[in-house]
Amino acid sequence: MFIPQAIYYEKDIENYELGKELMQKYANIPKVVIENHNNIEEMRNKSNKDFPYMKRNLIIGVRKTHKFVENHKVSDFLVPYTSSGCTASCLYCYLVCNYNKCAYLRLFVNREQMLGKIIKTAENSEKELTFEIGSNSDLILENTITNNLVWTIENFKNTSKGFLTFPTKFDMVDPILPLEHNGKVIVRVSVNPEDIINKVEFGTSRLSGRIEAINKLNQAGYKIGILIAPVIFLDNWKELYLELIKRLNRELTEDAKKNVFFEIIFMTYSYVHTKINEEAFPNAINLYNKDLMTGRGKGKYWYKSFIREEGESFFRDNMHKYFPNNKILYIV
Repeated sequence: MFIPQAIYYEKDIENYELGKELMQKYANIPKVVIENHNNIEEMRNKSNKDFPYMKRNLIIGVRKTHKFVENHKVSDFLVPYTSSGCTASCLYCYLVCNYNKCAYLRLFVNREQMLGKIIKTAENSEKELTFEIGSNSDLILENTITNNLVWTIENFKNTSKGFLTFPTKFDMVDPILPLEHNGKVIVRVSVNPEDIINKVEFGTSRLSGRIEAINKLNQAGYKIGILIAPVIFLDNWKELYLELIKRLNRELTEDAKKNVFFEIIFMTYSYVHTKINEEAFPNAINLYNKDLMTGRGKGKYWYKSFIREEGESFFRDNMHKYFPNNKILYIV
């Protein structure tokens, strides 16, 4: 359970039900009033080595941006929702590219406004739409603080149209298992080899817990996706990922194996990651590999074509062998 060392909050949050609940919940935690959750000068001025300590703070505000961004993978739109950032510290976290060392957890209390726009858009559409509500955070983690995911499912379940989806690296799914969701929620659990989780995905749930969560969610009737992501091409990557695929085949229930779909995503990295990681986590492994990576925009890197092609062939061959009846939505 995450207990913040300090709370930074916008005064307006006290005008919202959730804001009042959080202030009461954390009545004994030191608090600092801020003007804008997007620009906390005290945080911006901290050094990279302070990154893990910054993650122990909780920022609470009102979300002002509500623009939907078109997406063409699992969802139709990426939707700004109730949180941004995370308490975990994955060494490759893509939010670090956008927020630098300020990729800490921010909560937004105007959930009625955000979900209301989703429902209105869904019901006014001529076709069924799917909304990605977890592109900037992890809603299973957030739910342990706000109960927002339970609230969201309960308030979305009776809409005439539309689906919600989100990814997670956490196994705390029990609060949403008994809910009536009416098949309108797609939960996508991210997995990686155990060795990579232990060395790279700091503060997230272990692989065994994630697999157990998939089985529980499937039994509760949720639509389930599995993200093998991000694929990291370490020296022994074939051995690691083959064991991961075999373990999924062994430990998923037969019913779950019938229902899940897969997404496979290769890691992207950045100069910002390198600078923060070398100061905040000096003993961690270095994910940048100059022999395998090439530039992708200013200060960003992705894997070169030859290793991506080898990786795609490896995953298609082995997924076909161990999960012949399951769809791979994409490999990117």
